[in-house]
Amino acid sequence: MPAHVAFRISVLFGLIAWGTVAVLYIWPALGGLAVSDAVRPLLILHAFRYLGLAFLIPGVVSPELPVSFPSPAALGDIVAAFLALLALLGLGNVVGTILTWVFNIWGSADLIFAFYNGARLVRAGKLRATYFGAAYFIPTFYVPLLLITHGIIFCRLLSVGGH
Repeated sequence: MPAHVAFRISVLFGLIAWGTVAVLYIWPALGGLAVSDAVRPLLILHAFRYLGLAFLIPGVVSPELPVSFPSPAALGDIVAAFLALLALLGLGNVVGTILTWVFNIWGSADLIFAFYNGARLVRAGKLRATYFGAAYFIPTFYVPLLLITHGIIFCRLLSVGGH
């Protein structure tokens, strides 16, 4: 199977698997909680977005990975991790709610931009799945979880199906 096909299938299955976990376990566990209590564990999860810095480490990714992909992805992730920690510190008051909105908008946009940028570079023939090297797990395993939890945070902030 070509690497680009395996990559796309892995992302799709990541979304399906994490979506299933979210529907069966995460959403029900957080559903009866106050918004600040519900988003707390999700903000902690997003504090680990410093993992995106792996895209900048030679030997983890291929030297052929065009700099126009890893630099914005790593920067976006470390800013998202910092915003998640700030929001976590402020939970329970208006400032915390505002910071959670800022984090969630930034973090979602960062991930969507990374997918867009990756697709753009693939179309231009500058990016191949094999260039991710050991960081392959980030877009195929971790990013689907992050996208789904961003959706849950938006739903809770908007009080859809919760308190």
